[in-house]
Amino acid sequence: METNSTQKLKRRQFIMRSLLTGSSIIATNLFAKSGLTQTPGLITSDKLRPRISHGVASGDISGNSAVIWSRSDRPARLIVEYSANESFRDLNRVLGQQALANTDFTARAYLNNLPPSQQIFYRVIFQDLADPNIYSAPVIGQLRTPPQNQGDIFFAWSGDTAGQGWGINPEWGGMKIYETIRRLKPDFFIHSGDYIYADVPIQSAVKLDDGSIWQNLTTPEKSKVAETLKEFRGNYIYNLLDENVRRFNAEIPQLVQWDDHEVRNNWYPSQILEDDRYKVKSVSVLARRARQAFLEYTPIRSHPQDPKRIYRSFQHGSSLEIFMLDERSYRGANSPNRQPVASRATAFLGNPQISWLKSQLQKSTATWKIIASDMPIGLIVPDGKTNFENFANGDGKALGRELELADLLQFIQRNNIRNVVLLTADVHYAAAHYYNPNQAQFTDFRPFWEFVAGPMNSGTFGPNKLDNTFGPEVKFQSVSPDMKPNRSPKEGLQFFGTVKIDGQTQVMTVKLHNLEGKILYSVDLVPE
Repeated sequence: METNSTQKLKRRQFIMRSLLTGSSIIATNLFAKSGLTQTPGLITSDKLRPRISHGVASGDISGNSAVIWSRSDRPARLIVEYSANESFRDLNRVLGQQALANTDFTARAYLNNLPPSQQIFYRVIFQDLADPNIYSAPVIGQLRTPPQNQGDIFFAWSGDTAGQGWGINPEWGGMKIYETIRRLKPDFFIHSGDYIYADVPIQSAVKLDDGSIWQNLTTPEKSKVAETLKEFRGNYIYNLLDENVRRFNAEIPQLVQWDDHEVRNNWYPSQILEDDRYKVKSVSVLARRARQAFLEYTPIRSHPQDPKRIYRSFQHGSSLEIFMLDERSYRGANSPNRQPVASRATAFLGNPQISWLKSQLQKSTATWKIIASDMPIGLIVPDGKTNFENFANGDGKALGRELELADLLQFIQRNNIRNVVLLTADVHYAAAHYYNPNQAQFTDFRPFWEFVAGPMNSGTFGPNKLDNTFGPEVKFQSVSPDMKPNRSPKEGLQFFGTVKIDGQTQVMTVKLHNLEGKILYSVDLVPE
């Protein structure tokens, strides 16, 4: 029988082997392809060189620009070299941010003036700030730029990573769903929130229904609910220990948003906790620390006027514009949600974000307008016995937060804004919903689709009840009503979606997939 110290040693060995593999092997492959025999600068002992500890990532691709992210193990300058040629001929070099202790040694670089419809190969190097002649070994990544006008577009989305105690299980192969999506080679990926589960500790072992044991990799920061900045950062670091995640990050650009578990379950601003697990009772304090960690550890572009802002939009050629929402930061308190008149108490997106979204939708010339929502709009998500988490509050006319949604849908209708589709996650199963005004209580809107995907290496739940206010019709759902909740990832009930836009016909094909990539549902949407 293995002792606890032996098990801890094995886990520690796995972490170190995983991280070293993620940097040194990729670097070796890079040297072989590029003909390089050494990194720039002085070659010295690996212990004296900066180390890229958690891979690389790209994100917030829009037009001709992209963000590159990475993390050093010490103070260093991020440098990115990139080329449209895999051998790195005719390369460009960009000096990025300094990786310092105040950002946990994370840093970004911004690539601009990228050519359209090109595969861009990049390599990340850190230059030691203490000795500028010393450089890290490079780590390589790649991304694809959007078309300039019309062109085929293919992307994926999902959410809900490593929740309900289901962490990295090396014996099972880690977070397999990331590898499944990577192999499909989407142009980019939308992470619809719950990027981490800061409020759900990871235990070393979980007993399954069949008596077998799910073995989790564990770390100190994932052994309790996150309260300190270090613990929130540790949740992101935990996911990056998985080689599937790091490989995915290096090859698939991301557009990310947050939901509740980046802070804690069902949170709202100014909430005071009555949870004995927390010494810090102020959710505003927790959210401030959580937001800092989220912005440090994701490849998100800092807004020039509001660096803490998460909602934003992205143009992807003439066929697609994506509107990423923040449904946490500006909401009123969760309540029974039955107020007859709109007020600050019924806010969900909040007036500034609603005004921004209306303006962006009205200005958009894209054929398809994707609203990336971190919560479904018509599924009932309770918060305790009497309160509600999202727009939905039960059947009947629009009340509470639904008033904000009704106003937005009416605006879209009256301004003749066409081809709006919602993508979301949150509820831990996959579904396709068609919102039909002929079946609704509130009817002043254009019919539209909402597609739900997830989870990603988390427990499977559902299906949730629907609220009839906006007339949703279930066209597909991936789980049965009698399913036992919190199913293990081992059962294969993990889901993601893909979207393909045909560059010539502009037809949008939406598919929902399982863990293995099998297509469970598909529909072709013809643009108006």
